[in-house]
Amino acid sequence: MVMQVRGYAAHSTTSPLGLFSFVRRDPRPNDVVIDIEFAGVCHSDIHNVRNDWGNAKHPMVPGHEIIGRVTAVGRAVTRFKHGDHVGVGCMVDSCQHCKPCAQGLEQYCENGNTLTYNDVDPHDGTPTYGGYSESIVVSEKFVVKVPKNLSPAAAAPLLCAGITTWSPLRHWKVGPGSKVAVVGLGGLGHMAIKLAKALGADVTLFSRSPGKEEDAQRLGARHVVLSTSAEQMQDVSGQFDLIIDTVPYVHDLNPYVATLAMSGTLVLVGYLGPLQDMLDTAPLVVSRKAVTGSAIGGIAETQEMLDFCGLHGITSDIELIDMQSINEAYERMLKSDVKYRFVIDIASLRREAAAA
Repeated sequence: MVMQVRGYAAHSTTSPLGLFSFVRRDPRPNDVVIDIEFAGVCHSDIHNVRNDWGNAKHPMVPGHEIIGRVTAVGRAVTRFKHGDHVGVGCMVDSCQHCKPCAQGLEQYCENGNTLTYNDVDPHDGTPTYGGYSESIVVSEKFVVKVPKNLSPAAAAPLLCAGITTWSPLRHWKVGPGSKVAVVGLGGLGHMAIKLAKALGADVTLFSRSPGKEEDAQRLGARHVVLSTSAEQMQDVSGQFDLIIDTVPYVHDLNPYVATLAMSGTLVLVGYLGPLQDMLDTAPLVVSRKAVTGSAIGGIAETQEMLDFCGLHGITSDIELIDMQSINEAYERMLKSDVKYRFVIDIASLRREAAAA
Protein backbone atom coordinates (compact mmCIF):
# COMPACT_ATOMS: atom_id res chain seq x y z
CA MET A 1 0.00 0.00 0.00
CA VAL A 2 1.58 3.29 -1.11
CA MET A 3 0.53 6.23 1.08
CA GLN A 4 0.96 9.50 -0.79
CA VAL A 5 0.82 12.26 1.83
CA ARG A 6 0.90 16.05 1.69
CA GLY A 7 2.55 18.16 4.33
CA TYR A 8 4.49 21.36 4.88
CA ALA A 9 8.26 21.12 4.58
CA ALA A 10 11.34 23.28 4.79
CA HIS A 11 13.78 22.56 1.94
CA SER A 12 16.71 24.49 3.44
CA THR A 13 17.68 26.41 6.56
CA THR A 14 16.48 29.68 5.04
CA SER A 15 13.50 28.72 2.87
CA PRO A 16 9.94 29.16 4.12
CA LEU A 17 7.86 26.06 4.78
CA GLY A 18 5.52 25.13 1.94
CA LEU A 19 3.37 22.38 0.48
CA PHE A 20 5.29 19.11 0.00
CA SER A 21 4.24 15.69 -1.25
CA PHE A 22 5.92 12.54 0.04
CA VAL A 23 5.33 8.83 0.64
CA ARG A 24 4.73 7.25 4.04
CA ARG A 25 6.07 3.74 4.57
CA ASP A 26 3.93 0.67 4.08
CA PRO A 27 2.31 -0.16 7.45
CA ARG A 28 3.98 -3.03 9.29
CA PRO A 29 2.08 -5.62 11.37
CA ASN A 30 2.54 -3.58 14.57
CA ASP A 31 1.79 -0.20 13.01
CA VAL A 32 -1.06 2.25 13.53
CA VAL A 33 -2.13 4.56 10.69
CA ILE A 34 -3.34 7.94 11.95
CA ASP A 35 -5.17 10.77 10.20
CA ILE A 36 -3.72 13.87 11.83
CA GLU A 37 -6.17 16.49 13.10
CA PHE A 38 -3.91 18.87 15.03
CA ALA A 39 -0.18 19.46 15.34
CA GLY A 40 1.45 21.61 17.99
CA VAL A 41 4.27 23.97 17.08
CA CYS A 42 7.32 23.58 19.31
CA HIS A 43 10.26 25.98 19.57
CA SER A 44 12.50 23.02 18.69
CA ASP A 45 10.78 22.92 15.28
CA ILE A 46 12.43 26.25 14.51
CA HIS A 47 15.80 25.07 15.85
CA ASN A 48 15.64 21.98 13.66
CA VAL A 49 14.46 23.74 10.51
CA ARG A 50 17.17 26.38 10.82
CA ASN A 51 19.86 23.85 11.77
CA ASP A 52 20.65 25.51 15.09
CA TRP A 53 21.69 22.11 16.47
CA GLY A 54 23.74 21.11 13.43
CA ASN A 55 21.90 17.95 12.37
CA ALA A 56 19.18 19.18 10.00
CA LYS A 57 18.02 16.85 7.22
CA HIS A 58 16.10 18.63 4.46
CA PRO A 59 13.45 18.46 3.16
CA MET A 60 12.06 18.47 6.70
CA VAL A 61 8.45 18.09 7.77
CA PRO A 62 8.42 19.19 11.43
CA GLY A 63 5.90 18.44 14.16
CA HIS A 64 6.02 16.15 17.19
CA GLU A 65 2.87 17.15 19.07
CA ILE A 66 0.35 15.12 17.10
CA ILE A 67 -3.32 14.38 17.75
CA GLY A 68 -5.44 12.34 15.34
CA ARG A 69 -7.74 9.42 14.66
CA VAL A 70 -6.77 5.82 13.93
CA THR A 71 -7.78 4.82 10.40
CA ALA A 72 -6.08 1.41 10.16
CA VAL A 73 -4.09 -1.02 12.32
CA GLY A 74 -1.70 -3.85 11.52
CA ARG A 75 -2.63 -7.45 12.23
CA ALA A 76 -0.40 -7.57 15.34
CA VAL A 77 -1.85 -4.42 16.93
CA THR A 78 -3.79 -5.06 20.14
CA ARG A 79 -4.09 -1.68 21.89
CA PHE A 80 -5.85 0.41 19.25
CA LYS A 81 -8.75 0.18 16.84
CA HIS A 82 -10.24 2.24 14.02
CA GLY A 83 -11.61 5.55 15.28
CA ASP A 84 -9.55 5.82 18.46
CA HIS A 85 -8.38 9.30 19.41
CA VAL A 86 -4.61 9.05 19.81
CA GLY A 87 -1.42 11.04 20.14
CA VAL A 88 2.19 10.80 18.97
CA GLY A 89 4.99 12.72 20.62
CA CYS A 90 8.70 13.23 20.05
CA MET A 91 9.68 9.59 19.43
CA VAL A 92 8.44 6.88 17.09
CA ASP A 93 10.89 4.06 17.92
CA SER A 94 13.75 2.91 20.15
CA CYS A 95 15.90 -0.21 20.47
CA GLN A 96 13.51 -1.72 23.08
CA HIS A 97 16.26 -3.84 24.70
CA CYS A 98 18.75 -1.52 26.44
CA LYS A 99 18.45 -0.79 30.18
CA PRO A 100 16.60 2.54 29.81
CA CYS A 101 14.12 1.04 27.32
CA ALA A 102 13.52 -1.90 29.67
CA GLN A 103 12.62 0.63 32.37
CA GLY A 104 10.19 2.49 30.11
CA LEU A 105 12.63 5.36 29.61
CA GLU A 106 12.84 5.29 25.83
CA GLN A 107 13.83 8.95 25.79
CA TYR A 108 17.24 7.86 27.13
CA CYS A 109 17.67 4.84 24.81
CA GLU A 110 21.36 3.90 24.84
CA ASN A 111 21.27 3.05 21.15
CA GLY A 112 19.42 6.23 20.19
CA ASN A 113 15.67 6.56 19.89
CA THR A 114 14.11 7.45 16.55
CA LEU A 115 12.69 10.95 16.47
CA THR A 116 9.30 11.69 14.93
CA TYR A 117 10.94 13.90 12.31
CA ASN A 118 14.42 14.81 11.11
CA ASP A 119 15.60 11.25 11.70
CA VAL A 120 15.98 7.93 9.89
CA ASP A 121 13.83 4.85 10.36
CA PRO A 122 16.16 2.11 11.67
CA HIS A 123 14.25 -0.64 9.88
CA ASP A 124 14.25 0.61 6.29
CA GLY A 125 16.49 3.69 6.29
CA THR A 126 13.75 6.07 5.15
CA PRO A 127 13.50 9.62 6.59
CA THR A 128 10.98 10.33 9.31
CA TYR A 129 8.52 13.13 8.61
CA GLY A 130 6.46 14.77 11.33
CA GLY A 131 3.04 16.08 12.13
CA TYR A 132 2.75 19.06 9.78
CA SER A 133 1.07 16.55 7.45
CA GLU A 134 -2.14 14.70 6.69
CA SER A 135 -1.28 11.33 8.21
CA ILE A 136 1.44 9.31 9.91
CA VAL A 137 2.34 5.65 10.40
CA VAL A 138 3.70 4.73 13.85
CA SER A 139 4.44 1.57 15.83
CA GLU A 140 1.69 1.02 18.39
CA LYS A 141 4.30 1.06 21.19
CA PHE A 142 4.81 4.77 20.51
CA VAL A 143 1.14 5.76 20.27
CA VAL A 144 -0.82 6.99 23.29
CA LYS A 145 -4.53 7.26 24.02
CA VAL A 146 -6.05 10.72 24.44
CA PRO A 147 -8.77 11.13 27.12
CA LYS A 148 -12.14 11.85 25.54
CA ASN A 149 -12.85 14.87 27.74
CA LEU A 150 -9.81 16.85 26.54
CA SER A 151 -10.01 19.28 23.63
CA PRO A 152 -7.94 17.56 20.93
CA ALA A 153 -6.39 20.81 19.71
CA ALA A 154 -5.41 21.98 23.20
CA ALA A 155 -4.16 18.49 24.10
CA ALA A 156 -1.59 18.46 21.28
CA PRO A 157 1.14 20.39 23.19
CA LEU A 158 0.88 17.88 26.03
CA LEU A 159 2.87 15.51 23.79
CA CYS A 160 6.00 17.66 24.22
CA ALA A 161 5.53 20.69 26.48
CA GLY A 162 3.39 18.66 28.86
CA ILE A 163 5.58 15.58 29.16
CA THR A 164 8.80 17.62 29.27
CA THR A 165 7.63 19.27 32.48
CA TRP A 166 5.67 16.31 33.88
CA SER A 167 8.69 13.97 33.82
CA PRO A 168 10.84 15.98 36.28
CA LEU A 169 7.83 16.69 38.50
CA ARG A 170 7.25 12.96 38.83
CA HIS A 171 10.92 11.95 39.06
CA TRP A 172 11.50 14.36 41.96
CA LYS A 173 8.24 13.22 43.58
CA VAL A 174 6.41 16.53 43.67
CA GLY A 175 3.20 16.43 45.67
CA PRO A 176 1.29 18.15 48.47
CA GLY A 177 3.72 20.19 50.56
CA SER A 178 6.33 20.53 47.79
CA LYS A 179 7.60 24.01 47.01
CA VAL A 180 8.20 24.32 43.28
CA ALA A 181 9.43 27.27 41.24
CA VAL A 182 9.27 27.68 37.48
CA VAL A 183 11.69 29.86 35.53
CA GLY A 184 10.06 31.37 32.44
CA LEU A 185 6.41 31.67 31.44
CA GLY A 186 6.22 30.22 27.94
CA GLY A 187 5.02 27.00 26.35
CA LEU A 188 6.93 24.84 28.84
CA GLY A 189 6.59 27.16 31.80
CA HIS A 190 2.83 27.50 31.70
CA MET A 191 2.47 23.70 31.57
CA ALA A 192 4.89 23.27 34.49
CA ILE A 193 2.77 25.61 36.60
CA LYS A 194 -0.50 23.85 35.73
CA LEU A 195 0.87 20.36 36.40
CA ALA A 196 2.73 21.24 39.61
CA LYS A 197 -0.37 22.95 40.97
CA ALA A 198 -2.55 19.93 40.15
CA LEU A 199 -0.04 17.68 41.96
CA GLY A 200 -0.58 19.76 45.09
CA ALA A 201 2.58 21.87 45.10
CA ASP A 202 2.97 25.47 46.22
CA VAL A 203 4.08 27.06 42.95
CA THR A 204 6.13 30.21 42.31
CA LEU A 205 6.98 31.80 38.96
CA PHE A 206 10.34 33.46 38.40
CA SER A 207 10.04 36.14 35.71
CA ARG A 208 12.51 38.69 34.38
CA SER A 209 9.77 41.17 33.51
CA PRO A 210 6.87 42.57 35.57
CA GLY A 211 3.23 42.20 34.65
CA LYS A 212 3.02 38.39 34.74
CA GLU A 213 1.18 38.15 38.06
CA GLU A 214 -2.39 37.87 36.81
CA ASP A 215 -1.65 35.23 34.19
CA ALA A 216 0.66 33.23 36.46
CA GLN A 217 -1.96 33.12 39.20
CA ARG A 218 -4.64 32.10 36.71
CA LEU A 219 -2.44 29.18 35.69
CA GLY A 220 -1.88 28.11 39.30
CA ALA A 221 1.12 29.99 40.71
CA ARG A 222 0.64 31.44 44.19
CA HIS A 223 3.62 33.77 43.95
CA VAL A 224 5.55 35.67 41.28
CA VAL A 225 9.17 36.71 41.92
CA LEU A 226 10.91 39.27 39.74
CA SER A 227 14.28 37.62 39.17
CA THR A 228 15.89 40.96 38.27
CA SER A 229 15.12 42.26 41.78
CA ALA A 230 17.87 41.42 44.28
CA GLU A 231 15.46 42.15 47.13
CA GLN A 232 12.75 39.78 45.87
CA MET A 233 15.31 37.05 45.19
CA GLN A 234 16.71 37.42 48.69
CA ASP A 235 13.21 37.07 50.12
CA VAL A 236 12.91 33.55 48.67
CA SER A 237 16.45 32.39 49.49
CA GLY A 238 16.63 28.71 50.48
CA GLN A 239 12.95 27.96 49.84
CA PHE A 240 12.40 25.63 46.90
CA ASP A 241 12.55 21.85 46.73
CA LEU A 242 12.51 21.88 42.93
CA ILE A 243 13.06 24.53 40.29
CA ILE A 244 12.09 23.77 36.68
CA ASP A 245 14.12 26.04 34.42
CA THR A 246 12.47 26.37 30.99
CA VAL A 247 14.70 29.15 29.58
CA PRO A 248 16.05 28.08 26.14
CA TYR A 249 19.25 30.16 26.06
CA VAL A 250 22.42 30.73 28.13
CA HIS A 251 21.64 32.42 31.44
CA ASP A 252 23.07 32.71 34.94
CA LEU A 253 21.84 29.89 37.17
CA ASN A 254 23.50 31.08 40.38
CA PRO A 255 20.69 33.42 41.54
CA TYR A 256 18.21 30.53 41.21
CA VAL A 257 20.49 28.02 42.96
CA ALA A 258 20.51 30.41 45.94
CA THR A 259 16.74 29.97 46.26
CA LEU A 260 16.95 26.17 46.55
CA ALA A 261 16.41 24.58 49.94
CA MET A 262 18.95 22.12 51.28
CA SER A 263 18.96 19.04 48.99
CA GLY A 264 16.93 21.02 46.45
CA THR A 265 17.31 20.51 42.71
CA LEU A 266 17.28 22.83 39.72
CA VAL A 267 16.29 20.98 36.54
CA LEU A 268 17.11 22.35 33.11
CA VAL A 269 14.48 21.44 30.51
CA GLY A 270 14.86 24.32 28.04
CA TYR A 271 18.55 24.92 27.35
CA LEU A 272 20.91 22.49 25.60
CA GLY A 273 24.53 23.56 25.52
CA PRO A 274 27.52 24.77 27.57
CA LEU A 275 27.15 27.16 30.48
CA GLN A 276 30.69 28.53 29.96
CA ASP A 277 31.99 28.27 33.53
CA MET A 278 29.02 30.20 34.90
CA LEU A 279 28.06 27.87 37.77
CA ASP A 280 29.37 28.37 41.30
CA THR A 281 29.63 24.88 42.82
CA ALA A 282 30.08 26.03 46.44
CA PRO A 283 26.33 26.11 47.26
CA LEU A 284 25.97 22.64 45.72
CA VAL A 285 28.60 21.23 48.07
CA VAL A 286 27.71 23.00 51.31
CA SER A 287 23.93 22.51 51.02
CA ARG A 288 23.73 19.33 48.90
CA LYS A 289 21.96 21.18 46.12
CA ALA A 290 21.92 19.86 42.56
CA VAL A 291 21.75 21.23 39.04
CA THR A 292 20.65 18.63 36.51
CA GLY A 293 18.66 18.16 33.32
CA SER A 294 15.69 16.21 32.05
CA ALA A 295 14.48 15.26 28.58
CA ILE A 296 10.91 14.42 27.59
CA GLY A 297 9.43 11.24 29.09
CA GLY A 298 8.93 7.61 28.20
CA ILE A 299 5.77 6.32 26.57
CA ALA A 300 4.27 4.89 29.78
CA GLU A 301 5.01 8.19 31.55
CA THR A 302 3.40 10.11 28.68
CA GLN A 303 0.26 8.01 28.99
CA GLU A 304 0.27 8.59 32.75
CA MET A 305 0.51 12.34 32.14
CA LEU A 306 -2.37 12.30 29.66
CA ASP A 307 -4.55 10.30 32.04
CA PHE A 308 -3.73 12.77 34.83
CA CYS A 309 -4.62 15.68 32.55
CA GLY A 310 -7.88 13.97 31.66
CA LEU A 311 -8.70 13.53 35.36
CA HIS A 312 -7.93 17.18 36.15
CA GLY A 313 -9.09 18.78 32.89
CA ILE A 314 -5.63 20.12 32.04
CA THR A 315 -4.69 21.23 28.52
CA SER A 316 -2.38 23.82 27.03
CA ASP A 317 -3.36 27.43 26.40
CA ILE A 318 -3.25 27.64 22.61
CA GLU A 319 -3.74 29.80 19.56
CA LEU A 320 -5.17 27.71 16.71
CA ILE A 321 -3.74 28.57 13.30
CA ASP A 322 -4.08 27.44 9.70
CA MET A 323 -1.17 25.57 8.14
CA GLN A 324 -0.63 28.50 5.78
CA SER A 325 0.27 30.74 8.78
CA ILE A 326 3.19 28.62 9.96
CA ASN A 327 5.97 30.89 8.69
CA GLU A 328 4.39 33.90 10.40
CA ALA A 329 3.95 31.79 13.54
CA TYR A 330 7.68 30.99 13.58
CA GLU A 331 8.53 34.69 13.47
CA ARG A 332 6.05 35.43 16.24
CA MET A 333 7.49 32.63 18.39
CA LEU A 334 10.95 34.15 18.08
CA LYS A 335 9.45 37.35 19.51
CA SER A 336 7.61 35.42 22.28
CA ASP A 337 4.36 36.63 20.73
CA VAL A 338 2.14 33.67 21.65
CA LYS A 339 0.20 32.59 24.73
CA TYR A 340 1.32 29.92 25.01
CA ARG A 341 1.44 27.45 22.15
CA PHE A 342 0.52 27.53 18.48
CA VAL A 343 -1.45 24.52 17.22
CA ILE A 344 -2.06 23.85 13.52
CA ASP A 345 -5.51 22.83 12.30
CA ILE A 346 -4.55 20.18 9.75
CA ALA A 347 -7.95 20.53 8.05
CA SER A 348 -6.53 23.73 6.51
CA LEU A 349 -3.69 21.70 4.96
CA ARG A 350 -6.17 19.24 3.47
CA ARG A 351 -8.14 22.07 1.90
CA GLU A 352 -5.02 23.55 0.33
CA ALA A 353 -3.80 20.16 -0.89
CA ALA A 354 -7.19 19.40 -2.43
CA ALA A 355 -7.18 22.72 -4.28
CA ALA A 356 -3.61 22.38 -5.56
